[in-house]
Amino acid sequence: MTPVRPDLDITGLVLAGGRGSRMGGLDKGLQDFAGEPLALRALQRLAPQVHRVMLSANRNLLSYEFFGAPVVTDAQPDHPGPLAGFLAGLQHCETPCLLTVPCDAPNFPLDLAQRLAEAMNAQGADIAMASAPEGQPDGTSRLRPQPVFCLLRSTLQGSLADFLEAGGRKVSAWTAQHAVAVMPFDRPGDAPGAFFNANTLAELQSVAPSR
Repeated sequence: MTPVRPDLDITGLVLAGGRGSRMGGLDKGLQDFAGEPLALRALQRLAPQVHRVMLSANRNLLSYEFFGAPVVTDAQPDHPGPLAGFLAGLQHCETPCLLTVPCDAPNFPLDLAQRLAEAMNAQGADIAMASAPEGQPDGTSRLRPQPVFCLLRSTLQGSLADFLEAGGRKVSAWTAQHAVAVMPFDRPGDAPGAFFNANTLAELQSVAPSR
């Protein structure tokens, strides 16, 4: 397989099309974090890592368009989760790969695209997924997959469309059908909370911005 080059071969997609049910129905991507909307911060962290960026949203589209990136919407009714955003992104992706990130993880790594591409290239995988340490009740930690931080080959569009059409919704259930490379983000210097996602306003207010 031709090696994936982040600056030429990857389109980044910020996922902001959810219902925000655990945030009282608020449009999560438009909530303030360190003086700017969450989705805008995600775009600004992702853009230097990839060839181009897009944003997945399903309401307040004019607000999202103001951020300067193309906005794509779900084709499925009722916005059935992140996979619908994945598919919308793949349908508009003009590069060999698509990298998805959620809007509610404001401190995701600045080398995310590079390291996921390294894993995909090394294993000849269809998908590369991040994993990160998670604390356990006994004080230890274990690596936990982060399935919405996902580098996908654009050729997977048909597979994903079929999965959604059959009623599938879980990201892990769909990715399990393909060759997946998992990239651990547990090197010295990796921020332990880089993949923390804020599901509530209280959680969002508890997060400090990182570089």
